Amino acid sequence: MDFNAYQKVLSGTARGEECPFPPEEFEQRLARVRTRMSEDDISALLLTDPADIFYLTGYSTFEVSVHVALVVTPSDLLLQVPSIEMGPAMVTTRVTRVVGYRWEGIGEVLIPLVDALTGYEDRVGVDFWHGSPRHGVIEGIRARLSDVRFVDSGALLKKIRKVKSGAELEYLRQSARITAIGLEAAVSAIQPGMTDNNIAAIGAEALLSAGSEFMSMQPIVTVGSRSGVIHANHKRYLIGAGDVVFLEFGAAWQRYTAPMMQTVVVGEPTPQMQRVFDGCRQVVDALLANIRPGVTFDFAAQAAERALAPLAKEVFFSGVFGYTVGAQFPPSWVEGSGFIARGQSSAFQPGMVFHLPICLRVPGQWGIGCSETVVVTDKGSERLTHNPWRLSAQS
Repeated sequence: MDFNAYQKVLSGTARGEECPFPPEEFEQRLARVRTRMSEDDISALLLTDPADIFYLTGYSTFEVSVHVALVVTPSDLLLQVPSIEMGPAMVTTRVTRVVGYRWEGIGEVLIPLVDALTGYEDRVGVDFWHGSPRHGVIEGIRARLSDVRFVDSGALLKKIRKVKSGAELEYLRQSARITAIGLEAAVSAIQPGMTDNNIAAIGAEALLSAGSEFMSMQPIVTVGSRSGVIHANHKRYLIGAGDVVFLEFGAAWQRYTAPMMQTVVVGEPTPQMQRVFDGCRQVVDALLANIRPGVTFDFAAQAAERALAPLAKEVFFSGVFGYTVGAQFPPSWVEGSGFIARGQSSAFQPGMVFHLPICLRVPGQWGIGCSETVVVTDKGSERLTHNPWRLSAQS
């Protein structure tokens, strides 16, 4: 059977059976999006970010390299997927209008999109700062709809997504629980003679055995001087006595990720290691004291900078004290809807969730990172993760 027949069979037998939320959740989200569209004078949205499409429909797949689109108008919703993704579209969503195109026939995507946008072409919102809108698709629509006017609408959905519902928070708590299981298994296994790959494998097995889905980023494990290089990962390096081992894991539960960092010293930490570790804790404590409704991201970042000041000339730090997390797909669990950093004027609201990725790196020597994922509450903040905050010595 072809993909159209496949769609028809699945629609009658398995439609929406893996959808992660009840219909009311999606209806409320879509209503908020359409209200924001009206306020921003947006006629239609052309969404191509897998996380945005998931947020409004539940559509989930590990194949995020192909063109997928969701067209949102004031009265309609159209999901467009390639032939190989018709299964996930049927099983994970309840969207009424789903159209397919041949995987090998990318040119077939244009006519359904043009048809869906006809009559709404005066202001079509597109997230131009995300990597997913394909130039060929945008230009193809322009060639066929002479009056179309694309406007940047990247902030529209981000403003809605960054405040989590109760159901989303429950998924994040489940992720945090599994993340801790994976880290505990990995940390317990660390000893001289093993490699960073060995530790990553043990952690990954624990994460998957505990229920994690495919992760937005695989477990991160680095050893010795490589722990001082941001965004390095396991690469067959041996663990020796006295080495620093840095770990950062994030389990996925219904695509939601609550990450956590831990650092272990194989043996006794040096005074400098202990001092940098204590500095991580002081920065996180400063953030927790200032993450509360009404406070700006900039204000919290300045408090964290003051806590970091005694180490500022000694260590490399990215400058971002926190970023929003939620439902994401590879290659990253970073939601991108908010950053705790200098100059960020947004204010904390209850329901926002942040990973506080405090890793302080001494270039050429090692890096020490310990983090928490926290939710903003009515009164302040609550940790979803529960970092043991031990620079655990291993013999």
